Amino acid sequence: MAKKETKNKLTSKKFEKYTTKDGKVERKPSCPRCGAGIFLAQHQGRQTCGSCGYTIFETKKKEETKK
Repeated sequence: MAKKETKNKLTSKKFEKYTTKDGKVERKPSCPRCGAGIFLAQHQGRQTCGSCGYTIFETKKKEETKK
């Protein structure tokens, strides 16, 4: 019998939420309403919670608005 071709398994998406710098583990921002287990999604100009809809908008710098 011929050997079956195997596909490589994808790594879990949960490891994308954490980064390591200088031996310390940092994680992406979490929702203040839902708790530490729910992360905020990164969008252009805002961060949003998919569970409760909490949104943080990034404000433009005052220098950019003057020009």
